[in-house]
Amino acid sequence: MLRFDSPTLVAALAGVAFLVGAGADTALSRSQALQHLASPDAGKRREAAIRLGDVGVMADVKALVKELRDPDGAARQSAEESMWRIWSRSGNAKVDALYKRGVLEMTDGEAEDAIATFTTIIEMKPDFAEAWNKRATVYFFVGDLEKSLADCDEVMKRNPYHFGALSGYFQIYVRLEDYGRALKYGRRALDINPNMDGMKENIEQLERMLGQARQAI
Repeated sequence: MLRFDSPTLVAALAGVAFLVGAGADTALSRSQALQHLASPDAGKRREAAIRLGDVGVMADVKALVKELRDPDGAARQSAEESMWRIWSRSGNAKVDALYKRGVLEMTDGEAEDAIATFTTIIEMKPDFAEAWNKRATVYFFVGDLEKSLADCDEVMKRNPYHFGALSGYFQIYVRLEDYGRALKYGRRALDINPNMDGMKENIEQLERMLGQARQAI
């Protein structure tokens, strides 16, 4: 779960456009792409990360998590975007069509419709972690923090690498003024994806605030 205006959410929503399989003109197979992630050539690593966004499966996310620490910035960005693209594919065409509709409803501010759509998806395919994540996001923005937390729990059960859901925990616990838990989840998000500059800034601001509060006692 992420803010609607966050760069990472933009990447997540952009991934929806690739559900039909963009990049079909790329020759790399899935196994070749996984091999090229270890290439000393940054261009090959970028190409591999992008290709996995087209053909990768959930089992490939672990390799992309490692790529989030690539010394090449473009390779890191490609890895993050491809993770969102993989997460946004359910493996069921009907579910994927509903998912795209739910995302459009969410971005158009149609919260009730989006919740209903993601709920339908969850009922159809409860192992599709991203439907839980998107519903958690909508619940957060309508102020139902309890339901948002519950959905974040369901995301993490199915996708332990979901730095977006961990970011969601951070935001929820900040709003609940449970700052210790907020910091714990924020740091976990950064442990997976160290490229979340907004999260780094939020953690630093929260730590400064807590330090000032302790000094004032």
